[in-house]
Amino acid sequence: MPSVGVKLYSVFFKLLLKHRLQNLISISAADGLSDSFGVSTRSDESVAAANPSFTDGVATKDIHIDPMTSLTVRIFLPESALSPTTNQPRSDRRHSHGPLSSPAREEKNESRRNSYGCNTENLESYGGYAPPSKRNSRKLPVMLQFHGGGWVSGSSDSVANDFFCRRIAKVCDVIVLAVGYRLAPENRYPAAFEDGVKVLNWLGKQANLAECCKSLGNRRVNGVEVKKLNVQGQIVDAFGASMVEPWLAAHGDPSRCVLLGVSCGGNIADYVARKAVEAGKLLEPVKVVAQVLMYPFFIGNNPTQSEIKLSNSYFYDKAVSVLAWKLFLPEKEFDFDHPAANPLAHDRSGPPLKLMPPTLTVVAEHDWMRDRAIAYAEELRKVNVDSPVLEYKDAVHEFATLDMLLKTPQAQACAEDIAIWVKKYISIRGHEFSY
Repeated sequence: MPSVGVKLYSVFFKLLLKHRLQNLISISAADGLSDSFGVSTRSDESVAAANPSFTDGVATKDIHIDPMTSLTVRIFLPESALSPTTNQPRSDRRHSHGPLSSPAREEKNESRRNSYGCNTENLESYGGYAPPSKRNSRKLPVMLQFHGGGWVSGSSDSVANDFFCRRIAKVCDVIVLAVGYRLAPENRYPAAFEDGVKVLNWLGKQANLAECCKSLGNRRVNGVEVKKLNVQGQIVDAFGASMVEPWLAAHGDPSRCVLLGVSCGGNIADYVARKAVEAGKLLEPVKVVAQVLMYPFFIGNNPTQSEIKLSNSYFYDKAVSVLAWKLFLPEKEFDFDHPAANPLAHDRSGPPLKLMPPTLTVVAEHDWMRDRAIAYAEELRKVNVDSPVLEYKDAVHEFATLDMLLKTPQAQACAEDIAIWVKKYISIRGHEFSY
């Protein structure tokens, strides 16, 4: 059974969450709260500031990727990306992680502008990392992470999500893009789902822009040689800002893309995976090779055994979750068998299950949503999709991502278990891990 501390915290958590949801319902009914720009974080939630230097092994930065909405991403770049590539001379591989000999500092006097149009002088003035210009940077897989919060709360830059993404970036050795999707009720379904797809398309656009920069090379114009760095400066937006994200251009490998969703973020991840399957080669060079669903926020009209037995479970009990769904789904579409709520609904559209990527499902023993998540994994296995289930004993919903539970041994073990499975699909051929 969960500890006394967890039980007490759960009681207060549910009281506060229920109060917030009821307030949002009343405000939404009175004022409508419709806002196409939306909000991706609540003012009463604690957020962690972005830190573009590797003070704790992971550098972060925030990017607003859609000028028409509040959609943002926080990039988590692990320090392992600074390791030299394997084809470099041994003499160049020494002390690759030391703060005084990182690639950005070793080459800071080579050029004040790197090969992706990023001014290193400006970055160094506040201690941020800029990819070096004359080094074959190590490429890492990219993981899109969708936070939880019952559709109405949580954010990509919350203290808890920042801690979790840093941990995942380190143990999985990936670049994490935490998606700050629009929250309900200001933006109901399908806003959050569409935001997830937007980020996937943005990742592909970034990869293509980076390739364009590389392919331009040096050329001669009117008999004068135009160097690569000058040509790259032309790939800018209407405000003159570089359209190429330097961290992703230097270190991201979108052909090894993983989706990870926490709670309601699991529903978004599964939707994005389906859209990726539908898009097929249109997404290239992005390829979704796996997804991780951590205690997904599934529900249905016909209750499962766990929904009956554990309906009053810890943190997100069924009554509170129903309020969250009322705030997320449009009133005319409210149905627990809605495709956003029940992945096995009869009117489910999209690609056949057999085309879905390998899917790891994480469930907790004391979570009323567990049975439906397990049932979805079983359906995937029936059509030969690799879809194991990791069930954690004495665990509660969000046991590996909730603020007060993040530092427990079980939360750390869950992250390591995810890393073991994910690395089967993101390891480069010839460097696979043994398990």
